[in-house]
Amino acid sequence: MRHINPIKAALSVGSVIGLYHLLWVGLVATGVAGAILDFVLRLHFLEISYQLAPFEVVTAATLVVLTFALGAAFGLVFAIVWNWLTRGAAQRESGPPVADRAAT
Repeated sequence: MRHINPIKAALSVGSVIGLYHLLWVGLVATGVAGAILDFVLRLHFLEISYQLAPFEVVTAATLVVLTFALGAAFGLVFAIVWNWLTRGAAQRESGPPVADRAAT
């Protein structure tokens, strides 16, 4: 099994989730978010009365930064757990150490 670089995994997952929320911020800022929410709710057979809050730059930045940080934490933990779980598998696949092979 391949080793995953925890820093690259953290940056990758954090970036994807952060960019997804940056897109959402753009939709809210342009006024398109309400139509998308209506469509998604209708697809799920939901009728909910809601009101979107007015766009605020500080709230938008907080959303993007927080979701990047949480995504990065998830990516980091995932890579660490993956590497820990596959460490034994990699040792089993490689066979016995070279010194033991020479003795047989």
